Amino acid sequence: MSFFRLFLCLIISLPLTAQYQTRFEKSGGKQTPTYEEGIAFYKLLAKNFPQIQIAEKGLTDSGKPLHLVLYSRNKNFDIKKLKSQGKAILLINNAIHPGEPDGVDASMMLLRDIALNPGKFPEMDSVVLAIIPFYNIGGALNRNSTTRTNQDGPEEYGFRGNARNFDLNRDFIKNDTRNAKSFAGIFHELDPDLFADTHVSNGADYQYVMTLDYAQKDKLGGPLGDFNDKVFLPYMYKHLKEAGFESTPYVNAYGQTPDKGFVQFPDWPRYSTGYAALFHTIGVMTETHMLKPYEQRVKSTYAYLHGNLKFLATTRSQIMRLRKETKEAVKTQEKFAVTWQVNKDKKTDITFKGFEPEYIPSKVSGLNRLHYDRTKPFTKTIPFYDTYEPLDVIIKPEAYIIPQGWFNIIDLLKLNKVEMKKLEKDTEMDVEAYYITDYESPKQPFEGHYWHTGVTFKTVKTKVSFKKGDWYIPVNQWTNRYIIETLEPKAVDSFFKWNFFDTILQAKEHFSAYVFEDLATALLEKSPELKKKLEDKKKTEPEFAKSGEAQLNFIYENSDYAEKGYRRYPVFRVMAK
Repeated sequence: MSFFRLFLCLIISLPLTAQYQTRFEKSGGKQTPTYEEGIAFYKLLAKNFPQIQIAEKGLTDSGKPLHLVLYSRNKNFDIKKLKSQGKAILLINNAIHPGEPDGVDASMMLLRDIALNPGKFPEMDSVVLAIIPFYNIGGALNRNSTTRTNQDGPEEYGFRGNARNFDLNRDFIKNDTRNAKSFAGIFHELDPDLFADTHVSNGADYQYVMTLDYAQKDKLGGPLGDFNDKVFLPYMYKHLKEAGFESTPYVNAYGQTPDKGFVQFPDWPRYSTGYAALFHTIGVMTETHMLKPYEQRVKSTYAYLHGNLKFLATTRSQIMRLRKETKEAVKTQEKFAVTWQVNKDKKTDITFKGFEPEYIPSKVSGLNRLHYDRTKPFTKTIPFYDTYEPLDVIIKPEAYIIPQGWFNIIDLLKLNKVEMKKLEKDTEMDVEAYYITDYESPKQPFEGHYWHTGVTFKTVKTKVSFKKGDWYIPVNQWTNRYIIETLEPKAVDSFFKWNFFDTILQAKEHFSAYVFEDLATALLEKSPELKKKLEDKKKTEPEFAKSGEAQLNFIYENSDYAEKGYRRYPVFRVMAK
């Protein structure tokens, strides 16, 4: 008998569980697979079980493709057909931060268990499971054992930054990376009913293995927000407790100890759950605790993901109906919040199990340092500030118009399923135009950008001549939240704040002072009104009165010679008549 045939016989004779045992299990809960091992595992399952499919779905910055694994009990993998059959969809995203690989191992074992023991998972009759095995492939390939300094296992893991050193959980709205663009394609193809993004937390010490960072109820909004707050989350907390992993909201207590209470983490659209909420999908980032053993963290993640499947099976009709109704309602919604603030006068009292914090002398510096005393566990009722209220609210326009030269913006809108049409001829239209009056930018870059804050603008009603081929974007779509939160410059994660329009902030033409002096004199002679404005400004602003350059610039900016496109935001609002 040849060596190959002997090897084949040995493999065939192995128990099924041994054939599909993961590296995590073989190592006694100490290790996590490499990227290559993980993909090979899923390919083996797909080869041997017709209910499982693995497919490549676009490139990542690493040069390697993003994979999507589907489990469909009826062996149909056409998403449209599955939705027409009433199937609900859970999307799991793993290894966005590959140093936090809990979901990688939990998903491998969960899918394997479903395939081997279908009778133990009756929920899969009505649910489709979708898994991204490794989202940050570049980070997964950058394997080490030191960068997660505070974390208890596994022995080796990936790195937080992707192949271009982006933190992918800051890129969902801006789509700087191939990873994010490919993810958007997957997300919109699936239009999932639930979304889980698996993580490990840093920060305070406490008794819980698992915490949940979820879509903020007010930002998710309406009946869907109520459903998330009053039905889904209570179910998941109960399920996790019964599975032996009592849980709490993500402990957002940086700079303080959680025994005094904490604020719910704000899931802006740059984050996965905030991005999902723009498209009316309930999302949760599972956050296991860094100081708990890896084996416990993986098992708690497994329990959470299994709970999602069970929840979808029992509530799929309700959640799918609510999502459909929400998509319809947002088409005609008139007002949209674009910035939010936490209400410190409103709180939810929660039971919290922590460890007593104390300050003891540091053996390094001799100064006081924070220490959590694990010999002193406590159970306390603490305030959880989970109410966010609108700060800036805009009335939606009938449509936005974007000149075709801003193709990068158009491409992102198309990627995210925004419907639009080209103007068929040159057209002059009455619009609202924003002129950026002020903003602040940091000295250091954040995720490849100098993210703007403190944005202010003035609104001018004017006529603008648009060209054939410019883009008309009606604001009557189920994607309205995405449209408004990207195109309104004040919005938390708007394209303006992420520097996509920075070229308008630099004037391209100006004047030579020694030549403009004579023209400025003539302009003042022709316009008593302008002359009065100049004199009034000189009287009220001493520094301005001392600067000939500032006065010439003032005359220039208030003349027909001023650059009309300077600081004019190139996204125009068409208001209903």
